[in-house]
This record gives sequence, C-alpha cells and structure tokens, in this order.
Amino acid sequence: MNHELRRWIGTDMNRRLLRWMPAAVVPAVIAAGVAVGSLPASAVDPLPAKSPEQVLALVAEHKVDALSGTVQQNSSLGLPELPQTGPSAASAQTSWLELLSGPHTARVYKDGPTKMRIQILDPMAERDVVRNGRELWWYSSKDQSAVHITLPELSATRLPGHEPLETPVKPGFPDSSSMPTPAELTDKLLAKLDPSTDISVGPDVQVAGRTAYNLVLTPRSQQTLVGSVSIAVDGENGLPLSLQVMARGQAEPAFSLAYTSLSLGAPDSALFEFSPPSGTTVKELQPPPRPLGAYPGRDVLPGRDGMPGSDGHSGGFTDVGRPQVTGSGWETIVGFRVGGDALDAEGLLAREPLLQEAMVSVPGGKVLSTSLLNVLFTDDGRIFVGAVPVEMLQSAATPR
Repeated sequence: MNHELRRWIGTDMNRRLLRWMPAAVVPAVIAAGVAVGSLPASAVDPLPAKSPEQVLALVAEHKVDALSGTVQQNSSLGLPELPQTGPSAASAQTSWLELLSGPHTARVYKDGPTKMRIQILDPMAERDVVRNGRELWWYSSKDQSAVHITLPELSATRLPGHEPLETPVKPGFPDSSSMPTPAELTDKLLAKLDPSTDISVGPDVQVAGRTAYNLVLTPRSQQTLVGSVSIAVDGENGLPLSLQVMARGQAEPAFSLAYTSLSLGAPDSALFEFSPPSGTTVKELQPPPRPLGAYPGRDVLPGRDGMPGSDGHSGGFTDVGRPQVTGSGWETIVGFRVGGDALDAEGLLAREPLLQEAMVSVPGGKVLSTSLLNVLFTDDGRIFVGAVPVEMLQSAATPR
C-alpha cells in the first residue's frame, strides 16, 4: 500500500491516527472485506517442513504479480453491527465505522505493479478502486460520486527508507474505506516484528484451495489485548492468503481476512479500464506540488511537516496533531492533542451519533472499546489509542 500518497490526500482524524497506530492493531480499524466464519481448513497434503525464519523468507521473496480472487473479512470486536440505512447509518465521513462490525467482501484483480482493481461489494451498492498506469479512480455507486487522479511519473521516485510507489493507493474516499489484501496487512505486521513477538509455524492449512504454511505471531506481553496473529502463507509461492487476529480470551477470531477464491495469472485487461457511469459527480485531485522523494535527509512525508520521522521520537505534545508515543511493541500507546480542522475530537463526536452510541464514559473521558483496540477520548481534547486495557490508556493520559 502506498502510504505516501494516502498521507497527502485529506486530513481526516481517522487517517491521521492510522499513521501512528501499532501495526498489529491496524487491521481492526482499516480493513474492509467479508466474513470468514471459521479458521482455514487443515491441509490434506503436508508441505516440506520449514522453520519460522524460512517461512518469513518465503513471504519476503514472493513475486505474485498477477491474480484475481475474492477476499472476505469479518470483524467480531464486541461492537453492535451498524445499520446500513436510516438516521443511525454511518455518514460519508465515517463510513470507516462500518468496518468495525459486520461482514464485507471484495473482488481483487492485479496485473503487475501499476494495474489493480478492488471492488468492494456493499448491500445494493459497490465501491471501486482502480489503477491503470497513471490513472487512479475511486468510485461509489451509493451516491454516484468519483474521485480521479492522474499520477506524475513515479517509476523512479521513492522516499528514504520507503519502497518505490508501485502498488495502487487507496486513500480515504468519500463514502469508502480502502480494503487491504492479506499481503498488505502481512507486510504491515512483519515490518514491525521485534523481540516482543514469539514466532512459530503451526500445522499446514488450506485457503482458497491452496496448501499454506501457518505462521503464528504471539505477543510475549500479557498486557496487550492481542492473543495471536495467524498468517497463511502459500507453500508454493509465499503469497499471504489469509490473516486472522485472535483477541486474548476470545475463542473465535476477532478479525479475519482471507481469499475464498484465487486464480493466479493476468486478469482480463478490460477490468482496469474505468469510466464513471452517466450522472456521476467527478472530483479531480491534483498530484503533489513537488515530486515525492524530494526531501533529502528527511523521512518526513508530504502533508506531514512537523511530524516525527521513522526514528520513533515524538517529542511529546509540542504541536497539535503531533503524537506522544509511550510503551513499545504490542504495548505501544499513541496519544494526540487534538484541535483545529485536522484532529477535532469534540467536533467529530458531535457530528457522529454512531460514535457516541458506541462509547462508554470513564473517569476523565469516554472510551471506544473493542476486543483488539481501545480508544480514549479525554475531556480535555486528547486521544489515546492502543491494543491495551483502558487503564493503561488512562495512565498514559495522566499528566506527569
């Protein structure tokens, strides 16, 4: 996923938060896709035994550039399923709330680094993300709206410490949230592996008719809400086929994302040709004013000036929107002082009754609580996020 382009498109609070959330809990708030009702089936024909290091290497080396398939996701986070219609339905600005409960499904098509289409299938509607070379489209049939970008030449563009911008970007789109693939979420998790995680290989599994290694990540911390993460890795090519997150003390997966069908090979090229239907309202977005990557010596992204780099030093609350990071690994807590247009917690709560309904009052503020992630909105306008108990968020919010 191209984080660079996503960062300079829009400043909604949810996208700012996602930049700093622990990678292990990102699936709980950004994933879209449909319910996998059970764990992957056990494999019939066992694969050659591999160590955890060998399976990690298999994932890192996979080069599946062309495929088509159906991806399904389910979130069982302890929240009520949100209504699709009526006064309590999610608004266009917070349709990402829908991803916290209920099932979603999508069709995925890919042919090389610059051609991809994701069709998110909603009840009686469809959302499309399409990249064809330099052309990017986001389309929602629900309100007949589309966003279009013509990308600059990016083939040789990269930021220090980041991969070239080759895969399709999926910024927060009006009435849409991007749907990751199992490979994208796996990349996020594995990029953050550290000694706080125990890595093992469980019995082989079957996903979408393919035999896969079962890579299991288990937090060593007893404080995190995350019990374990299981990743099915295609035994032939190393492609991540599914990802499941277990909450501590919960019998069924709190989050699951998996291919239910998969075909390797180039899809029909016509799938990447997109023209908005008649009557669609189209918004044209301009590319960045200067080339991405033109920041020598800095790991600061466009639209992120004043934010810390990848060294992890936040410097506290010196600027609005600048994060305070406490803890490490699975116990990481990210705090924001909010205000203004970028991070207006009070305004967000006032505009979105769905958030108010899902929250509970605690000393010092309100909490949006799920089985994998807790978010504390303090009375003085700060937000604290972490895959930890509420008490740890309250402790992080207490002035010292």
